[in-house]
Amino acid sequence: MIPGVRELREALRSRRLRVDELLGSVLQTIAGSDAKEPPLGAFLSVAGEEDLLTQVADLDRAFENGDEVGPLAGIPVAVKDNICTTSLPTSCGSRILEGYMAPYEATVVRRLRAAGALIVGKTNLDEFAMGSSTENSGFGPTRNPVDPERVPGGSSGGSAAAVAAGLVPLALGSDTGGSVRQPASFCGVVGLKPSYGRVSRYGLVAFASSLDQIGPLARNVEDIAMLLSVIAGVDRFDSTSVDLPVPAFQDSLDAGPEGLVVGVPSEYFPDDLDPRVAAACRAAIERFERLGAEVREISLPHTRYAVPAYYLVANAEASSNLARYDGVRYGLRSSGAESTIAVYRETRGAGFGREVKRRIVLGTYGLSAGYYDAYYGTGQRVRRLIAEDFERAFAEGVDVIFTPTAPTVAFRLGERIDDPVLMYLSDVFTVTANLARLPAISIPVGRVYGLPVGGQLLGREFDELKLLTAARALEQAVGEAALE
Repeated sequence: MIPGVRELREALRSRRLRVDELLGSVLQTIAGSDAKEPPLGAFLSVAGEEDLLTQVADLDRAFENGDEVGPLAGIPVAVKDNICTTSLPTSCGSRILEGYMAPYEATVVRRLRAAGALIVGKTNLDEFAMGSSTENSGFGPTRNPVDPERVPGGSSGGSAAAVAAGLVPLALGSDTGGSVRQPASFCGVVGLKPSYGRVSRYGLVAFASSLDQIGPLARNVEDIAMLLSVIAGVDRFDSTSVDLPVPAFQDSLDAGPEGLVVGVPSEYFPDDLDPRVAAACRAAIERFERLGAEVREISLPHTRYAVPAYYLVANAEASSNLARYDGVRYGLRSSGAESTIAVYRETRGAGFGREVKRRIVLGTYGLSAGYYDAYYGTGQRVRRLIAEDFERAFAEGVDVIFTPTAPTVAFRLGERIDDPVLMYLSDVFTVTANLARLPAISIPVGRVYGLPVGGQLLGREFDELKLLTAARALEQAVGEAALE
């Protein structure tokens, strides 16, 4: 199991560990994860040692000389395969982009490289980030490292599995409706969705542009904070990024929970919630309270409409964004088609998987003449009501809100793949943060049937600092219970 970022940085600085040794060990471990049966399937492409040779040599020389280095110098990082890189393919888990090499790099990748991080590979995902289990990948599923017969969650399942299996200490995912937090919960790691606009989306292949956000995964809150400090900030290439100061989040985590007001919404503990998941979350709240946090019962009444509103908005935007994959400009092109329409039809029919096609059809219907206001427009209006629920709770003195991350533990591979409605309900507790543009984090709070359970904290828009401080306090309050 690879150590956390703090331990790795100390080992590299003290020269107890060389960057080339660390990289070689990581690449060997990644290769080993797919050599066993069944393969983990966390990565779609992996860098070779020769690809990083110059960067590694420069870093080792800098450490030897005692030179100033970036905050993530020599730290291996995995990147979800819908985030553009020039050194490795960007397939989005889809056959329609198989082997595609992006002509530019995402802003987050450039910031990682500037901080000295080693981009060691691209991780598996549900095709175009559309899914909750990483079974919809065009290149095979990812398995949960805790139980290989179960899913890792999705759509950032490859990133979550890579961290949980100890292949890398840090990974990036994308979160449109819970795609960082739900797999973090299923795999027993920490996953953060920042506020919309906190992290540049430039170079993130679009699924639903008003919902997508890049977020970090790690094994502890401190490492999440460190990675967020590197990737956050305004970007002239992304007009939706917000020009706000980016603090060193990791330097202010130990304030403790005293005086913190935690809201617990009744709507997130329904009668049909798995009772053991509910019990693990309630126990975490009690530990939190014993350390000095004040817990208040609150109500977020429009939560009941969150899943249908989300799928109206997300599918409509997906339909628009995926229109560019037409067999003309880049990616797969069907051969033998005798007309332009045939090129479109045959390319998209062959290149897209079943779930992507389903969402395109639903989204196109929601945007069609005569239905736009009834569907997409209604979804946006309900979205506003959901955001107002959160605004009201925070205005009444709540600092953060605690909920379960997912209604169940990781389910078995194949269990929900033919039941899209049941699959969509995996995100019932996570989609509200995206609809309301809020930051939210999942941390392990216990185990049920030996499988991880995640608890979710949501904070005020752009108040990641308080959210991370609360998450660190909860992490310490839960302690070993998260592993039991």
